[in-house]
Order: sequence, then C-alpha cells, then structure tokens
Amino acid sequence: MSQGNMRLKLHIWRQKGASAPGAMKTYEVTANEHMSFLEMLDVLNQELIEKGEEPVAFDHDCREGICGSCNMVINGHPHGPQRGTTACQLHMRTFKDGDEIFVEPWRARAFPIIKDLVVDRTAFDRIIASGGYVSVNSGSAPDANEILIGRDDAEEAFEYAACIGCGACVAACKNASAMLFTAAKFAHLEKLPQGQVESDRRAVEMVMQHDAEGFGACTNQYECEAACPKEISVTSIAMLNRAYRRAALSSKS
Repeated sequence: MSQGNMRLKLHIWRQKGASAPGAMKTYEVTANEHMSFLEMLDVLNQELIEKGEEPVAFDHDCREGICGSCNMVINGHPHGPQRGTTACQLHMRTFKDGDEIFVEPWRARAFPIIKDLVVDRTAFDRIIASGGYVSVNSGSAPDANEILIGRDDAEEAFEYAACIGCGACVAACKNASAMLFTAAKFAHLEKLPQGQVESDRRAVEMVMQHDAEGFGACTNQYECEAACPKEISVTSIAMLNRAYRRAALSSKS
C-alpha cells in the first residue's frame, strides 16, 4: 500500500426516503491521509458507480466549512471527532489504517431524511423567516461610523453570526433541540442597536416557530456547544431566554 494510504471499513446508513426503511451497509475503501472526509466518500462513490451500484447521497456545497451542508454523524459525533470542525474540513489523517467508521444522518423528527445521509433542514429557514431579521425602516445605508457600537458588543455579535446553520447542535442534543441555532440567530441581532427595536417580537416568534417545528426543549446539557463547528457559546441561549421572559411579562402588564 502506498505511503499515507489506509484501508477503511465504512458502515454507512442507506435509506431511500423518509418513509422507506433504512439500514447500515458496509463498504471497504482505500483513502489517503491527505483527503478530506468528503473526498474519501467521493472515492467510495466512484467505486460504487463503476460497479453499477447506487452512490451514497450526502449533502455538500462549499467544502470550506462555511455553508453547513455537510451534516453527518461520524462515529457518534456530529461532523466527526475533531472539535470545531465541519465534516468537509475533517481530514483522513484523523483516522488510521484498518479503522471502522460509522456514518449516519442527523437524527431528529424536525430533520426528516431525504435520502441516505441527506436530511431536510428547511425548518431552520422557517425559524429565520419567523423573526430572524430586521424589518424596521432604517432609511438609507448610514456611514460606517455613524452608529457607534462598542467593541465588545460588535465582537460578540460577530461570534454569534458565525453560526452556519448546519444542525450539529440538534444532532448532539438528547432532546433534538435547536435552541443554540435559534439563540445564535437572535443574539447576533440583539447585540446591535438595529436589532433591539424588535427584540421582544423576535424572541417570541422565533421560539414559537422552533417549538412548532418539533424541536425539543433545551435542558442545559451543553452538548450543542461542544458539537458546534463554530463553537457558538450557550450564553446566546441565556440571552434569548431573558428576552423571551421579558416579552412575556410585558404582554401581561
């Protein structure tokens, strides 16, 4: 075997659709340690196509850790065992020759399986559409320094805005909660003056949509923060909870 190559046994979830039965299928593949995990799957799929078999369906786009499409559970870890890394950024040098690797889709009622490792994450789009935006009339674009924003607030807002909406938080949570995603999308606006005008409405409507999609409740186990490839802090959830309770109290007064 060439230097840097490894022979792997893959156990991959295969399922034709949400209503079809699924099962783990076993394959063997030779990969190079310099490949990304998705490149290794490309090699497997090429071999399957050459054999006249159906390739494994998996989602991807940028392959640069930006889009969040490459959602899959690798050996029990969303995006794999390397912290702060998406599946497309995970390199095969993380594994060794002879390893067995188990690959599954996100497991959540709100993320129905489309095929194999591809799930429907449009529930996230509906949460954003419910309130994750600024709709007040703010006039034409102001000069860059016209609205003063403290450095700490600006940096914190940027950290929350780094969420790529991949769904790893949901896959890691025992309740399949999407509160880290919802909170990150709320918090990055909450830290900016443009977003504070609609804060109460945004908090209520985003939480209501989250629950309506069938995501579970947050019970503060912090698996979401550990699995997040952008390492979004759970402090965003505390921020959303405060805003939601404030809005609830205001509606009763």
